[in-house]
Amino acid sequence: MDKILVLDFGGQYNQLIARRVRDERVYAEIVPYNKITPDEIAERGYRGIIFTGGPNSVYDPASPHFDPAVLDLGIPVLGICYGHQLTAFMAGGVIASAGETSEYGKIELTVTDADCALFGGVPEKSVCWMSHTDQVTQIPEGFHITASTENCHCAAMTDESRHIYSVQFHPEVTHTEFGKIILHNFLYNICACSGDWTMENFARRQIEKYRKELSGKKVLCALSGGVDSSVAAVLLHEAIGDELTCVFVDHGLLRKNEGDLVEKMFRENYSINMIRVDARERFLAKLAGVTEPERKRHIIGEEFIRVFEDAAKEIGHVHVLVQGTIYPDVIESGAGDAATIKSHHNVGGLPDVIDFDEIVEPLRDLFKDEVRAVGEELGLPSSFVWRQPFPGPGLAIRVIGEITEDKLAILRDADAIFREEIFNAGLERSTAQYFAVLTDTRTVGVMGDARTYGYTVALRAVATDDFMTADWSRIPFDVLEKASNRITNEVKSVSRVVYDITSKPPATVEWE
Repeated sequence: MDKILVLDFGGQYNQLIARRVRDERVYAEIVPYNKITPDEIAERGYRGIIFTGGPNSVYDPASPHFDPAVLDLGIPVLGICYGHQLTAFMAGGVIASAGETSEYGKIELTVTDADCALFGGVPEKSVCWMSHTDQVTQIPEGFHITASTENCHCAAMTDESRHIYSVQFHPEVTHTEFGKIILHNFLYNICACSGDWTMENFARRQIEKYRKELSGKKVLCALSGGVDSSVAAVLLHEAIGDELTCVFVDHGLLRKNEGDLVEKMFRENYSINMIRVDARERFLAKLAGVTEPERKRHIIGEEFIRVFEDAAKEIGHVHVLVQGTIYPDVIESGAGDAATIKSHHNVGGLPDVIDFDEIVEPLRDLFKDEVRAVGEELGLPSSFVWRQPFPGPGLAIRVIGEITEDKLAILRDADAIFREEIFNAGLERSTAQYFAVLTDTRTVGVMGDARTYGYTVALRAVATDDFMTADWSRIPFDVLEKASNRITNEVKSVSRVVYDITSKPPATVEWE
């Protein structure tokens, strides 16, 4: 089958690039920049190469670089962001700090060469997604500029004689209006791919893989009840049947009535071995007095593992742990040269010493919408597949500051009201994720002609299909008004409700 090499330089969107290539029915293989040579690239028969973004400057001695010989292999190249700058640098161009003209977010792009194969079908003016502090100030010999923005003269360039193309913006994110067309042009018009790969066989291949690899082994699956761990559990159950035991940990940080709902869903729909562990006291004791977000995540990550280890000992002879880790968890926790955004409990929050011989993560390379597609392929009920995403650390990272039983109770009620109003308005499928946050800020209010001094609750709702980038959802004002009125009237100790209108980046979806 046709293959595209995604050469990984440590950017936050690297797996997203591969996902977008897979969306075009072309297989993408991600390889760290320092794990493959130009000779190996030539031997493996790649149709094209994509240089990813990264957090470094090409002039930093510690930044990732690559042998310039890759540009002379005759294989089409597309550089993106840092990959754009690196392409210019490797070919003899000049890169400098953009200074005060750095660009972040939605920027107007002007295509200056309508005949460039990369921009076929792209209008002269469109919106692209930028995120850079450096830029190309002098293009290499043999290249010409194909697109610009107001503050970035070289937003794209090409040496068409060598099939080398590069762009400063991110065509892989949905906020670049014609990014899909740009990538399609690269794959089909420049790399001449045939589109012979699909995601339809993913579940079958994973089931076959783990049926062989885990044959004769007892396996414990960390089940949270969210879509990721649910899909992982059903997939592994298809592979190894009764050798799998799912352990659902009620850590006291769940949403309102969450524990009973998860247990009911699984027991009514599947014959999977399932154990529910009440670990509320031990988690809250460990978190007492802790306010720093990363420390919360690490404490929760370690305590999860300890609970699973205890459960494994009770079951006996369990040496394999299954987690519903997906790629946004991995990339935000830091991988390779990628910066750590926040440690996820099941990745960066794991303890150094774990009493399991093996950790299996069948969904590690997938994004949320791909996980849902696999869930539908496996026949999971829609109530499973389309459940609202819920982080493993639970409400611990939605209670800002110290965690107490009283704060958790306030947040549970406020969150339940907001989710109910979103559902009542029929917005539950058009909004990717929505929830309430209990801030650590108290404000003055007036209730019954008396002064109050209660908490501020923040409501958050985002639109996204990959959770690597997200835009804040334009929830109708009447829905927000009703949610706010209900929360301030029905939830004790809340005097103010605010709505978060920040995209990702610069924010993340969760507050902590």
